Amino acid sequence: MDKFISDQIWDLNIPFIPHTKEDIRVMLETIGASDIEDLLAGIPSAVRLKEPLNLPLRMSELEVIDELRRLADMNRVMTCFAGGGVYDHFRPAALDAIISRPEFYTAYTPYQPEVSQGTLQAIWEYQSLICELTDMEVANASLYCGGTALAEAAALSVRYTKRGKVLAAATIHPNHLQILRTYGAAFPFDVEIIPAENGVIDLKKLKVLLDNDTAAVMIQHPNFFGLLEEMGEFEEMIHHNESLFIISFDPISLGLLKSPGEYGADIAVAEGQTLGNAMNYGGPYLGVMAAKQKFVRKIPGRLVGQTTDTNGRRGYMLALQTREQHIRREGATSNICTNQALCALAAAGELCFLGKSGIVEMAEQSLQKAHYLAEKIVDETNFKLKCPDGYFFKEFLITSKYKAKPVIDKLAEKKLLLGPSLGRFKPGADEYSFLMAVTESRTKREMDWVVEELKQFD
Repeated sequence: MDKFISDQIWDLNIPFIPHTKEDIRVMLETIGASDIEDLLAGIPSAVRLKEPLNLPLRMSELEVIDELRRLADMNRVMTCFAGGGVYDHFRPAALDAIISRPEFYTAYTPYQPEVSQGTLQAIWEYQSLICELTDMEVANASLYCGGTALAEAAALSVRYTKRGKVLAAATIHPNHLQILRTYGAAFPFDVEIIPAENGVIDLKKLKVLLDNDTAAVMIQHPNFFGLLEEMGEFEEMIHHNESLFIISFDPISLGLLKSPGEYGADIAVAEGQTLGNAMNYGGPYLGVMAAKQKFVRKIPGRLVGQTTDTNGRRGYMLALQTREQHIRREGATSNICTNQALCALAAAGELCFLGKSGIVEMAEQSLQKAHYLAEKIVDETNFKLKCPDGYFFKEFLITSKYKAKPVIDKLAEKKLLLGPSLGRFKPGADEYSFLMAVTESRTKREMDWVVEELKQFD
């Protein structure tokens, strides 16, 4: 915010903002700030508003609807082979009908159980389904996103073990690692990265890094590159060191792969977008967290419990609320203030509609189609697998002599969405490789089409 906005703040005549110019002066003086600019010193000037926004004149309802239709007509329907944490999985049509009901769509935090039984039951069902999916003992009522869930799991491990660092695999989603580092800087705890070799964790390096100050080891499976880690190697080593074992998983993969509980995980986290939530240009999503029973009073956010009333009738209520709004500030596990209930409701609905056989079929189709496309690309184009010796589920890393971004942009013109490029995540990263993901939603015609387009690069 530049000077022109600061000047305007003093002269605002907005009836629902009670603070006078004198009130604002006293508040600034109390916190030791000379003016509002001091409050914004941490925001780089390059991203501050330099002049008033160029907003259109006010419009009538009819004009607004017409403008929205015009903008909607500009959208292009893309065939999605993009991955990197967001996936185009099947969503039953009934889901939108359910989550659009006003009692769910407009619901706020269910503090009063006597008027919130529907919302509370929906959250309780979500928790129960996540426990069944992951083979874990407890699940909270969801978090903001997969990256937040990962970072909160790290914070939990540090509180529980009273140790000072976490080891995170280099094969975890780069954005999630960034969130983890941000949490670590403020908590504080140290984040050390376990190097990768050929797209998977270097087990020898992990053994060297694991020490008496390691609170937890964090592994993504399938990992960011789509590859399957050697999960059987980790649990005994980590628990022998009295560290916690944290797994970040793909919910759909559990239709085929072992669950976090079967691998002996202490905490399991995930990005819940794949469960009934559309891609939505990157959000909102939900963070899945499940854990062993012994952590039930340590996990962040809230948990819904089932009970009976004085007449013996089944009911639901917020059983545990561990944020600072409810308990002593120093006793809070986190400041998580929402549980993305609508997204969690969609996840619960997806799991109910799919059932056990449905999620297995989604996983099988994703696996088979991904391997069909990967083999066809390798056999018929100049693009190759970056990690040809690795095992993958539904996502794989493609490389070639061409820079990835021009390839992605070229196919986007044909309404084929590939990517992301590894080069977008950090300076100096591999600019010649990009991810491709195949879900049960893709058809043979679409997969053959993308191969034909890649053949043009010769």
